[in-house]
Amino acid sequence: MSDVNLPPLPPTGGEIPGRSIVDVVAAQHRELLRLTERLTESPDDRDVASVLVATLSRHLCAEEQYLYPAVRTAVPGGEQLADRELAEDQAILERLQELERTGDGGDQLAEAVRRHVAADAEELLPLLEQMVPAEDLVRLGNRFETAEEAAPTRPHPSTPSTPPWNKVVDPLVGVADKIRDVIGSRATYARDL
Repeated sequence: MSDVNLPPLPPTGGEIPGRSIVDVVAAQHRELLRLTERLTESPDDRDVASVLVATLSRHLCAEEQYLYPAVRTAVPGGEQLADRELAEDQAILERLQELERTGDGGDQLAEAVRRHVAADAEELLPLLEQMVPAEDLVRLGNRFETAEEAAPTRPHPSTPSTPPWNKVVDPLVGVADKIRDVIGSRATYARDL
């Protein structure tokens, strides 16, 4: 029986397709670091800022829906780890809002992203990998990627950050954000740069 609270899978007769949540998060962290570096090099590039805001907003939303609840459930001391990360995510969302509103704060945001990536890579992800079966890590990875696609593309620090409410509110806010993005022709993916 799994330590993370996921519904059972239908029989597949083999390996579950997809990437582990550890691999998904690590790949996204690399992209976020590249984007923060680009923004630091070109602080006036509004497209890079928009893509960073959207990518980081989606990423944090998916972590709040799936990574932190898994850490809470499966990792000893996971409650404290998840609470610490949620507090740091809240600060990042507020910095993102400032960047989006004024165009300032890119350096502080870059530092916060580096701290976020380091905390996940050095502590959260290795612990999760040790405590959760590989099959469940892939299932979490699949859910994480799905949640990220439905997530908001703008920071919303006042929306719920824990299940079940974030899983209800975030996709609805995400639809509104995506409509605004289309109307404003806003770049939201690195491939749009």
